[in-house]
Amino acid sequence: MPKQAKPDEIQYHIGLSKNMIENAEYVLLPGDPHRSELIAKAFDPNAKFLADSREHVSYLANFHGQKILVCSTGLGAPNVGITIEELAVIGLKYYLRVGTCGAIQPFINLGDVVISTAAVRLEGASKDYAPIEYPAVSSFEFTHDMVEGAKETKAPFHVGITASTDTFWQGQERYDNYTGYLLRSKRGAMDEWRALNVMNFEMEASALFVMASTMGLHAACICGVVAVRVESEKVSVDTKQGAAKSNWEKIAIEGIYQSLKRRGLIK
Repeated sequence: MPKQAKPDEIQYHIGLSKNMIENAEYVLLPGDPHRSELIAKAFDPNAKFLADSREHVSYLANFHGQKILVCSTGLGAPNVGITIEELAVIGLKYYLRVGTCGAIQPFINLGDVVISTAAVRLEGASKDYAPIEYPAVSSFEFTHDMVEGAKETKAPFHVGITASTDTFWQGQERYDNYTGYLLRSKRGAMDEWRALNVMNFEMEASALFVMASTMGLHAACICGVVAVRVESEKVSVDTKQGAAKSNWEKIAIEGIYQSLKRRGLIK
């Protein structure tokens, strides 16, 4: 029987209890704590602040009569592991990672959105949940909701496999790191993953997918493209990055709507 927290039991890292989330089943998971309020208020201008604990900033939104939680995870798979464990015991069932990524395919542009069907497990945290042979796959129906949402928004999007790394520079074959040096095992990695039709690099999806699958939860991931790695290692900080965030935000809202509608929770 899965562990369930007592209604008023505050979780150590995220600072939330079952009572605080008001029976919410859906949670959006940005990496950046500063995005939590913006995302929540895109769903509900009157979204309520809940907690600010470590890297976890949480808000609760009311969306078509359903409570939607937003809780930041911080960067990387280990942080995702802690977040999902504590959210699961207070009752969250549907987990949507929203964030940014670097595209490695030449047909993906700045500002586009990648919806992940699965992820390459280049991080270590998920190995504590399942052996490396276990696939990191998104939840089919929940991901399909995101695809349907993307179609409704008309935002540019791509659907495919993501590579999740432990490190931002070395793990993603970035030569603009402090020393400029990469291990031989990392050189040429981007070309190899591109040849295998991987769409993008990010740092959390594979851990989320493995955890959700092993725990009987539902997970999806949508990321806005802020770097086109076939052109440059640099992350865009101009209006294109704003477009990426705007596009995944629109898809997240419409995708959650599609999920609620599919489940008969709204008409």
